[in-house]
Amino acid sequence: MKLLRFLTPLMVIAVAGCAAVGPAPDAAVLTDLAPTGKLRFGVAFAPEPSTFFVAKGADGQPSGVAVDLARDLGRQLGRPVEFLVAPNSGQLTDALVSGKVDAALMPVDAERRKKLGIGPIYFIGENTYLVRPGANIRTIADVDQAGMRVVGIANTTTIRAVGAMLKNTKITPVPSVDEALGLLRAGQADAFALTRDTLAPLVASVPGSRILDGAFRKIDFAVVLPKDKPQGLAYATQWMNDAKANGTVRKAFDAHGFKSAAVAPADAR
Repeated sequence: MKLLRFLTPLMVIAVAGCAAVGPAPDAAVLTDLAPTGKLRFGVAFAPEPSTFFVAKGADGQPSGVAVDLARDLGRQLGRPVEFLVAPNSGQLTDALVSGKVDAALMPVDAERRKKLGIGPIYFIGENTYLVRPGANIRTIADVDQAGMRVVGIANTTTIRAVGAMLKNTKITPVPSVDEALGLLRAGQADAFALTRDTLAPLVASVPGSRILDGAFRKIDFAVVLPKDKPQGLAYATQWMNDAKANGTVRKAFDAHGFKSAAVAPADAR
């Protein structure tokens, strides 16, 4: 009986561990998701992490929500994870299209749905603006006026949205968050368009700046693969649905300080 009492907790732990692992991937899934023998996962870098962007540690390795989730997917696949770190999601899109990356998490829009295989949404964000100190901007509507200068990250869902929406504003694309912040600090841009959760930790890097209330659109963040990877996309879809349901996404948000960020609903696609 003593032995039974000792073994029972271990059996519970073992069962719980097995429950967290999905079905073993078959050869077609591995061909789609790990054709080189490892999962090559794309992540985007910013000065501060967000639910999408990652940070770089002193050793140069990325850390953040996307890294934690990528490692969970790699564990499910039974394959090591290799990270491609890019300055923006536009470059990640190009890497997926060219086959240099097997999967990523990123914001999606109609343009990306034409090019990529889109899985479930894990987070729904808001696009807004970080405004430089002294700019005559109080509301989102104030941004769309002659003489205003907006900066955004090149080839991203956000800059495409502001390009379609703003009629009177000069829009300048730059390759990275760092460069956008540099333009704000230098007084060469009046507002930086990005997601609220990404902008929030950046306010301190532009003294006197502020984030506008409200949002000019909602933005979906999803797991994505190259086009024409049906077995891989089906597996990634099940993995993300499970990760939302079993608390894996919630744990990743909390671990990196995003306790107020809501995991997207189960039916978000």
